[in-house]
Amino acid sequence: MNAEADGCSAAERFRKDHRLGVQPLGDLVAIIEQTTGIDVAVLDAGPDEHGLTMRDPKRDTMFIGVARTRNPMRQRFTLAHELGHVQFRDWAEVDAGNWSDRSPAEVRADVFARHLLLPVDGLREFLGEGDQVTRSTLSGVVQRFLVSPAVAAIALHQDGYLDVATKREWMTLSTAQLAVRFGWIDQYHALQADSDRRRAPQRLLARATRGYAEGVLSAQAIATLRGIAVETAEAELRSAGIAPAESPIAWADPAELPDVPVDWVALDADLSASDEPQDPAAETDAR
Repeated sequence: MNAEADGCSAAERFRKDHRLGVQPLGDLVAIIEQTTGIDVAVLDAGPDEHGLTMRDPKRDTMFIGVARTRNPMRQRFTLAHELGHVQFRDWAEVDAGNWSDRSPAEVRADVFARHLLLPVDGLREFLGEGDQVTRSTLSGVVQRFLVSPAVAAIALHQDGYLDVATKREWMTLSTAQLAVRFGWIDQYHALQADSDRRRAPQRLLARATRGYAEGVLSAQAIATLRGIAVETAEAELRSAGIAPAESPIAWADPAELPDVPVDWVALDADLSASDEPQDPAAETDAR
């Protein structure tokens, strides 16, 4: 396995197959769901848990889950990393061994993620044949492609824009530091708010909404799926003009009841018989 070559070519192929060009990718969750059909969710998770991919081998269906985080660039990289495992079909069917070691498959998924988020041609197109690269340039790359300074520094070095010493220095910088220094901290806060919210798989939520509209699923089920208050879910459904359907109960409609023939002569005879006096002897015995 040549992790660098394989990861780079797979990322380029994915962009080409799905007509993504070399421009920055926007909402990565939506892109993965729309291009691959894989369900993606943003979930509550522990501080050391970033992402996972699950596969049902019988149905060959997959699910990607990533953790909520205040680090939006890491979340995007995790999504791209897990997509890399899907592209290479890195299914854990044998003993994974020591999880603290970076396996070749993990390194290859990292390379895939880096080239997917920051393609070489896209970086060159953005920078052109400009002047010497500075920290302002690094900030521009991070802001435009929504990657971490470490990912940007590696790409700049590989494309010949940076020497090794500068790459190592810039890899220690944080996105927040660049955002504050170069004036896009408000955008970064917006990205943080977005990456720190739970998010249900789109197809699953769409099916749940159809179920609610058909009257077979409650608003509470949708609220639980999204991790929001039921009042909020109900308000959003109302504002979208979605309400549970009211299905008439066919058997309770009088017009649908069958005609039942009644023998009124026999009924009158029975009623008349009940009005006749009782046998006096029987009355005497009763007393």
